[in-house]
Amino acid sequence: MNIQEPLQLLGGLSPQVFMQRHWEKKPLLIRQAIPGFQPILDRTELLDMAAMDDVESRLVVQAGPGGEEALEVPPCPLPPQTPPGGQKAGKFRHGPFPRKSLPPFKQRAWTVLVQGMDLHDERVHTLMNQFRFVPDARLDDLMISYATDGGGVGPHFDSYDVFLLQAHGRRRWRIGRQKDMSLLPDMPLKILTNFEPEMEFVLEPGDMLYLPPRWAHDGIAEGECMTYSIGFRSPNMGEVAREVLQRMAEQADDEAGDAIYRDPRQAAVAQSAEIPEAMVDFARDAMAAALRDPQALQRAMGEYLTEPKANVWFAGDDTEAVGDVRLDRRTRMLYDGKHIFINGESFRAGGRDAQLMRRLANERSLKAGDMVRLSDAARELVSDWCQAGWLHADQ
Repeated sequence: MNIQEPLQLLGGLSPQVFMQRHWEKKPLLIRQAIPGFQPILDRTELLDMAAMDDVESRLVVQAGPGGEEALEVPPCPLPPQTPPGGQKAGKFRHGPFPRKSLPPFKQRAWTVLVQGMDLHDERVHTLMNQFRFVPDARLDDLMISYATDGGGVGPHFDSYDVFLLQAHGRRRWRIGRQKDMSLLPDMPLKILTNFEPEMEFVLEPGDMLYLPPRWAHDGIAEGECMTYSIGFRSPNMGEVAREVLQRMAEQADDEAGDAIYRDPRQAAVAQSAEIPEAMVDFARDAMAAALRDPQALQRAMGEYLTEPKANVWFAGDDTEAVGDVRLDRRTRMLYDGKHIFINGESFRAGGRDAQLMRRLANERSLKAGDMVRLSDAARELVSDWCQAGWLHADQ
């Protein structure tokens, strides 16, 4: 991707300029980001997905009634529209949802959220790839929401960046830099009790709104509508520490060795419950030995970032990796200076093999002419991935 080339998707901004001016800084409203956009899945197809066991979906029933160029979102005071006494809680349920379990289409103010649609539909995956000017390590998923008139999830904020692309119908968005972050108790979403919007926009098909983390927003359907939400991964430090340390612990036997704790100089003790300082030193030395490999942290981080989600599975086959190959839409593949990471596994790579594997990760495909340039060991590895269903051969 040429990150200096202006994109219609970003309202005439280049990815480089967008990241400098707006990413995690300020919202951006883009009229006709995708001109003439039509929903990739119609209502029936989307609700069929919401009925599947391996698709994450949620139902929200509200408690009450509910330009052609990029526009930087300016301050625009609006009167608070939160009902007296604060926001009322809606009803939330987790799927799957057989069609008969959903409210009738004539009923107002209900919404179905279908998560991770990029994992289940190649066309949706292709759409999400347009946002790869952000590192793949940050790109998370594409959620589709369907709402009847007046539907929405309520005023809330996210801890991550999001692009809101209108696919069908109209949705009115109110947004603001919320000061009062008080939340309704016992809710699966961060629903604000006292939402104070600053700006308001109506999005039509093809329009898109970018919001940085923690910008409060409330989207209400004006008639039946669908909205596509492209979300980004924003793990907290606790999660990263837990996942990385767990993977490093799995490698600790190889790095730390099998030395056994010994204490020939241990004196007799009067307080037997006290932990000996020498044993703490032994643990400290074990940790240092486990971290002795300077690449241990990089390997653990790459494996964590490419680990498939819990509801992802691959159907393997006996197809050989012959001709052009392409990554399965569910496959996560990243790299650093010395490793290739794919679906939670790490491999050292150097020279021409590393260059070609990086091309596979960046382009998510590799031509037959490049395949024959791989070493025998690398081609065997690609064949193993093909048989596991991680990539596919286009013969």
